[in-house]
Amino acid sequence: MRIALLPERGVVKVAGETARAFLNGLVTADMAKVSPDVPRFGALLTPQGKIIVDFIIVEASPEDGGSFFLDCPRALASTLAERLDFYKLRAKISVENLSDALGVAAIWDGTGTSEYGLVYPDPRSPALGQRMIVPPQVFGEAAADMGAAAVDASEYDAHRIALAVPRGGQDFIYNDAFPHEADMDQLGGVDFEKGCFVGQEVVSRMEHRGNVRTRVVAVTYDDFAPECGAPVLAGDKPAGMMGSSAAGRGIAIVRLDRVADAIAAGLPITAGGVAIRPQKPDWARFVWPGEGRAAE
Repeated sequence: MRIALLPERGVVKVAGETARAFLNGLVTADMAKVSPDVPRFGALLTPQGKIIVDFIIVEASPEDGGSFFLDCPRALASTLAERLDFYKLRAKISVENLSDALGVAAIWDGTGTSEYGLVYPDPRSPALGQRMIVPPQVFGEAAADMGAAAVDASEYDAHRIALAVPRGGQDFIYNDAFPHEADMDQLGGVDFEKGCFVGQEVVSRMEHRGNVRTRVVAVTYDDFAPECGAPVLAGDKPAGMMGSSAAGRGIAIVRLDRVADAIAAGLPITAGGVAIRPQKPDWARFVWPGEGRAAE
């Protein structure tokens, strides 16, 4: 079992007697389905339906003080806290950015628990393993408590990339991508049966029309990795952007129709001049070029 402290992750705490209802009216996840044993993946969107910030929502057990903790990008933790503060009005809740006091660790190749932190499964995919909210100063003790080998965050990043699970800011751009484009609908990040949330009308319309052209996909390449942010070309047509990569595997956000046309015509698909081979992630249900509608 391996464990890595993720320096790019932060924590926002939402507490109070109406915290569940408050969050439920804002985020893409159904808060009624969140419990101490069941975290959820979700996001706060703009009214136009684009992702401001995505996060994992964790509920602490009553003996741990209750409350909800949002495992989010550290760079956007203050933005998230400010947005939630803006929406709270007279709601009986408190919002705190605890990123200076709490960190987030990823655990994979095994499972465990620890008294030093809040441990929970990653709701996006069982293959990602577990996560833990923990004060960074006791990370070493937590790793020993779990019997896990502490490794560098780059090892977890390679694990994530091999599974083609996107990371915001690298594999899609915040405030520019819709949840479907970031595959949040494929990874359990949007509940289409819950009540209203910010941006719901746009996201529901995309779901019901079923014609999402842009998706995050897996890619493979030989030799040198394309640079993150490099433009993807399908033949000579712009088709998307290269994201993160490691050890011959990568992630890109691409126009599926242009990828399909290039494949059909036998044209190369490149990122920054490097040949890449786009692939459908193993967990994805969306229709891949050459598949029938039954794939969904």
